[in-house]
This record gives sequence, structure tokens and C-alpha cells, in this order.
Amino acid sequence: MSTEEIDVLVVGAGQAGIAMSEHLTAHGITHLVLERDRVAERWRSWRWDSLVANGPAWHDRFPGLEFDIDADEFATKEQVADYLAAYADKIAAPIRTGVEVTAVRRNAGRPGFQVETSIGTIDARFVVSATGAFQRPIIPNVIPADAGIHQIHSSSYRNPRQLPEGAVLVVGAGSSGVQIADELRRSGRAVHLAVGPHDRPPRSYRGRDFCWWLGVLGKWGAAVPPLGAEHVTIAVSGARGGHTVDFRALAADGITLWGTATTFTNGVLRFASDLRTNIENGDANYLAMLAEADEYVARNGLELPEEPDAHLLGPLPSCVTEPAAELALAEAGVRTIVWATGFANDYDWLRVDTFDDRGRPVHQRGVSAEPGLYFLGLPWLSNRGSSFLWGVWHDAAYIAGQIAIQRGYLAHKAASRTVPVS
Repeated sequence: MSTEEIDVLVVGAGQAGIAMSEHLTAHGITHLVLERDRVAERWRSWRWDSLVANGPAWHDRFPGLEFDIDADEFATKEQVADYLAAYADKIAAPIRTGVEVTAVRRNAGRPGFQVETSIGTIDARFVVSATGAFQRPIIPNVIPADAGIHQIHSSSYRNPRQLPEGAVLVVGAGSSGVQIADELRRSGRAVHLAVGPHDRPPRSYRGRDFCWWLGVLGKWGAAVPPLGAEHVTIAVSGARGGHTVDFRALAADGITLWGTATTFTNGVLRFASDLRTNIENGDANYLAMLAEADEYVARNGLELPEEPDAHLLGPLPSCVTEPAAELALAEAGVRTIVWATGFANDYDWLRVDTFDDRGRPVHQRGVSAEPGLYFLGLPWLSNRGSSFLWGVWHDAAYIAGQIAIQRGYLAHKAASRTVPVS
């Protein structure tokens, strides 16, 4: 076991850790990045086989390197992981893989932190938590583990072949939930999809991707989510070349839609009566963005093709207008539930006083309430783009600048003063 000293220790070698390394190097700051698995491991092993990025290659990347695919394509998960590994090599990021950080504690009586790892102790003046937001999969405590239903989180789903025969219920209608439900249905499965509150932007409109529209409309730079929308998911897909998520089309393809899953008793799962409200609110979000885009085009005199049909929404399916309140899983042949219900933080290794009563990091743009500790890769760290590949790069630039400022203060030595004799 060894002991060493480092100026800045970065925990995690995913997109956040690699971006952090680039900006620390630009400031001439010595640092070390520790990763318990491989570089960008979450992209490889915490995603289903057919996953692609939800933003086109021209947008979802770091400024210093383009993907080796068409700019308007959506990179596969392996292409994203390979891209990040190549970027780490390009910038010569000082990464050590296979090293787990087990505890970080503030030093007593001196600056910095004592970092315990699987290979020894490191004394670090600054620590950056770049482990991101997807740390601990959440499976709500609704259906007991002994209920005879195969239950997995979306992070453990790989493809339809891994699941037991029979129908599948997917809970959650964000990007993961709708894409998994669609893939399962296309494989021939009977599929049920529980739809909660969501935003539903157009994949593209008037010849431009929704990522472009969010940019020119100033929505990527929003500093806080709209009131009441802190946990609202975004139903968008890059699958099959990219398409707008349409719950009417999913229902027409044979997927049965339900409201939010609530309780389970004697083999029967019950749902809230919020399905129609959730669908209509998603529609309103979709139409509002089209209207903003049209206004932007007119105001700026752009020559972009009109899409009047994009504003036309078909009738709601019967499973929405006449929703059932409960589903007897065995009778419906449902043998598997895929919980696409998000993730929680896991900061057990950070033994410092910088969390609120719900275990969330207390910070301002990633600058922790604990001096010398920083967070990177969290949703809404500084704006709407913070948890996206390109957004984390810009957040890392800010945090590296803050570390450079603090190093400047610590390096300053007060000039000696001569006191005149009267």
C-alpha cells in the first residue's frame, strides 16, 4: 500500500472526469483521475445493447474532437465509450483505472483531504467528484421481491432475449422507458407502459434537430428547471435514425398505456388516474416548442421549410380516454417489469459536511459548501445542459477556473512591511 500527494484528485473517468482533466491541464494544474472500472464504463455496461445517444454527433461531443460518423447520426453506446477513451488519450489524461475510492475525509489542522483508495492513501489539496448523476438505480418499493415477477432496472436491461417469455410492463416514460418499450414491442412482446409526467419535444422541426432549437431558443442555458418540473423526464429518442416520441403511435403499435404505478396487492397493480393529464401536458409541451420555433423563424427571417402537419395531433387512443385503474399481472401474462425510474446519488464515500437532509450535494455551480471539494456532471449543475456530454465540458472549464483561483490565493505570500521608527 502506498501514500502519495497530489494537487487535484478527480474521482471518475467518464465524460465529466475527462473534461475536468482537459481543463486542469490547460491551467497547468497537476492532477490525477481515478476510475474503479474502465474509462467510460457506464456507457458500456450500464446501457442496453441498442442504445444510441439522444443528441446528434455534431452536438453531443467535446469541442476538440468530432465523432467518426456522419454529423447528423446518433452515436451508439460503444461509439460514445470509444470516443471518450480516444479523447482521454488525445489529451494524455493522467487516468488510473481499476482503482476505487472508498473514503474522502477533510484533513485535520491543515488544508486538503485524505483519500482512501483500494491501492493506498492519497493526500489531495482539492477533490472533484466526477461520478455523475447515475450512481444508484432506483426501483420503487411497490412490488415485493417475492411476488413471482422478474423485476430489473433499465440499467440492467440489455435486450429482449434476456427476459423471461411473456408480456412486459415498462414503468417510466422518459427516454429510456419509451425506447425499451418500443424495442420490446418490435420484438413481438406484449408490452404495457406506465406513463408519468414528461416533456415531449419534437425530434426535429423545420429541418433542424431539437438540440439546435433548444440552443437558439436559449433553453440550454436555463439555470433552473421550470417550477414543478425538477423531476420531469424528457421523452426523446435517437433510435432508428431519430424520431419524435409519439404515445399515440406507440398505442397504435400495440403498447397499452397506463398512468403512474401506485400500489400492488394480491397480484394486482394499480395506477393513478393521471394518464390523460400526463399525455396532454406532454402534448402541450410539444406544441409550445413548435410555436416558439415558428416565432423565432419569423422574427429572424429564416428560410426553413414549413411543417404544418407537425401541429396536427391525432385522436387519443382508448387506453388513454378510457384508462383502466388496475392490471392483474398474471392474467395479462406479465412476467417482467422493467423499472425505468431513474437513479439516486451515492456519496457514502464522501465523509464531509456538504449534503442537505435529503443527501443532495450543497453547491453553487459545482463549488461545494466544503472548501476544496467540487461536483461535476450533475443535472442542472449550472444549467439545463450540465449532464450532457457537451454541457459537462463547459461546467468543467468553470470549476477548473475556480480551482486555479483558489490555488492563486494559497500561493500568495504577504509582503513584509517595515514599520517606520518615530
